[in-house]
Amino acid sequence: MSDLAERAAASHVIVIGAGIGGLVAARSFAKVGIRVTLVEAAERPGGAIRRAELDGVTVDTGAESYATRGGHVRGLLDELGLTDDIVTPQPGGAWLAGIPGADAAPLPARTILGIPENPFAEDVRRIIGWRGAWRAYVDRLRPPLTIGHEESLGRLVDSRMGARVRDRLVAPVTAGVYSAHPDDIDTDAAAPGLNAALTRAGSLSGAVGQLLAARDEKGAPGAAVEGIAGGMSRLVDALIDELGVLGTEVRTFATALRVQPEGAGWSVDVAASDDDAEFETIEADAVVLATDELFARALLEEIVPDLGQPGPSPEIEIVTLLLEASALDDAPRGSGVLTVPGSHVAKALTHSTAKWAWVREAAGDRHLVRVSFGSQDEPAVTAQFDDADAADLALHEAAALLGVPESSLTLLAAHRERFTQSQPASAIGAAQARERVRAAIAAVPGLGAVGAWLAGTGLAQVIPDAEAEAERVRHDLLWGSGPVHPRFPDR
Repeated sequence: MSDLAERAAASHVIVIGAGIGGLVAARSFAKVGIRVTLVEAAERPGGAIRRAELDGVTVDTGAESYATRGGHVRGLLDELGLTDDIVTPQPGGAWLAGIPGADAAPLPARTILGIPENPFAEDVRRIIGWRGAWRAYVDRLRPPLTIGHEESLGRLVDSRMGARVRDRLVAPVTAGVYSAHPDDIDTDAAAPGLNAALTRAGSLSGAVGQLLAARDEKGAPGAAVEGIAGGMSRLVDALIDELGVLGTEVRTFATALRVQPEGAGWSVDVAASDDDAEFETIEADAVVLATDELFARALLEEIVPDLGQPGPSPEIEIVTLLLEASALDDAPRGSGVLTVPGSHVAKALTHSTAKWAWVREAAGDRHLVRVSFGSQDEPAVTAQFDDADAADLALHEAAALLGVPESSLTLLAAHRERFTQSQPASAIGAAQARERVRAAIAAVPGLGAVGAWLAGTGLAQVIPDAEAEAERVRHDLLWGSGPVHPRFPDR
């Protein structure tokens, strides 16, 4: 055995939190022979990936898909032997509801984050009206010298194309994708190249046209999102199975109470999640935190005091409904519905049996919809409801968003999940704040942290970030401090 392999076999890492970030980090250590103990306070691993059974149908009740950008998630699925089970959404896009003075309508096809290439296109005009279309057209008449770099996506759109484009097209998209208002979204982070294209084209609609043309020249793009037949929870199962083969100890119902440097290593006090009166102290050479932001900060308070202020972390809820509803057989509003902020109680709806063929097959002649509540600016109204009332409200919102009478929907089963929403990586100032936190954590030998609060929301960001952070800690553990590859640039 080489010296490096011997060092790896003699090393021990504790990973606190078994969401996707923690599972991927644990796998990165275990693959090179490092002993890993993974502790998770909840009943089962997975974090934002969750599942439930509704009247015999097993469905995703948390994350149901992943963004394909970067190829990082697909690469992991390939390594785990899940390639043949990757699926893409069914044809049929999303709709927009809550348009002032107009009926619900399909989201326009030729847009970037809702910004239209042609404001006079019929699918755009029916949402913003002739008044909005003419105001947006003024963008092309403004002199190029007035164009500069605008950090805020909302302010950029408002100044160039008007409030109707911002509020009726862009805001529903950013609320649905980032749970945030467009004013709070960093243009360069959310739409790379848009500011530069604006300078070249002389107008925002022209910039969108350039970016869409560049995309078209590369060939028809693949689906922006993909899923796994049988549910995203199969990714969690595959990771747990591989960790078992690699000898990783996975403990559930185990809460980390305290993390403390101990000599050249670390000690972690771990208790059963339902009783912290008695705890076990586990010693290790390194610790990686893979929890949500508030819990991580509590553990780090005495170790890394200069972490700055936490970002917003509102709670959102997803209510999943299994319905008997022949009115939905023809998917009257596509794969789902976004809402103009302020128009509905619900933020968005996904018609899962219209979006995913595997869900339709599992549900038979029934329908599955997911209704989302809450955003960065507004907590979920269902947070104050019991499960029955939350299901009733979700049913009412589903009927309104799908454009069918509530009496045509028969509720067969419902499930409710609550999540802490991390600040999106594309939020203004988020990248700088996170890098400051990362630098403070990296300055402590043997300490790492992963998860959506540092990487940004979504598996396409969490997975490569967890791999990179695990590599940094592993490099220091086996080689001593020194340079490793830079973090992925698509944060």
